[in-house]
Amino acid sequence: MKMTRKEFLDWPNKAITLLGMSGVGKTTLANKLPKSQWFHYSGDYRIGTKYLAEPILDNIKQQAMQVGFLRDLLRSDSIYIASNITVHNLTPVATFLGKIGRADLDGLSVAEFKHRQRLHREAEIGAMKDVAQFIEKAKELYGYEHFINDAGGSICELDDPEVLTVLANHTLILYIKADPVMEQTMIQRAIDHPKPMYYQEEFLDEQLALYLREAGLAGADEIAPDEFVRWVFPRLLAHRRPRYQALADAHGYTIDARAVGAIDGEADFLALVGAALD
Repeated sequence: MKMTRKEFLDWPNKAITLLGMSGVGKTTLANKLPKSQWFHYSGDYRIGTKYLAEPILDNIKQQAMQVGFLRDLLRSDSIYIASNITVHNLTPVATFLGKIGRADLDGLSVAEFKHRQRLHREAEIGAMKDVAQFIEKAKELYGYEHFINDAGGSICELDDPEVLTVLANHTLILYIKADPVMEQTMIQRAIDHPKPMYYQEEFLDEQLALYLREAGLAGADEIAPDEFVRWVFPRLLAHRRPRYQALADAHGYTIDARAVGAIDGEADFLALVGAALD
């Protein structure tokens, strides 16, 4: 959605989509806005609680069934298992995605990893298509004035025209752009704490082949999962950067991540967005 600064400031029920890599400050920004007025829609939360809820639970149960004590209790219906997904705790979603590599290090086979990646892609598409109905639900059912869509970091890789149509028609799209120094911080964070990520399949195939050659490994089943995540993250960041920018150029606006980090409340946020629209 394109608009002038005045149109944005006069917009009675603002609806905004935040784009950017995980760790760039999307959720932190959403949490700085008044919770009584802004409905915080987390794409990852929607993915975990609706579209991947059953596969996530099945994965947890599969792990529990490998423990004899828990297996007997589950089979006799003596206990039940539930995932406690919140906007601030999306670990079950990450755990389901997993990492590719050695089984003895909890890695997944290429086939299983790609299967979960495809499920995540479809789930993210569904969660983003739900944005339009949640904008109305937030306003009509819950009484929120404004809406902020905290989109997942992989949204730039979905390549789904319907998702773009929904977001561009119903929200103001803001790309939170990290500078080189912040990108290095994000890379270091990924090195220190490697987390499961979504990769476009073509990108994954290219990077896997390159990593196996560089590491001198015969196959993906020899990969140390964390080491591959550490190695691939800078390449993933470079792969996504122009994709975010292309989305912002075509359908929205770009704001500086450093400026976002300095925001102290709603007034600062609206001023920053207004400046970007100018």
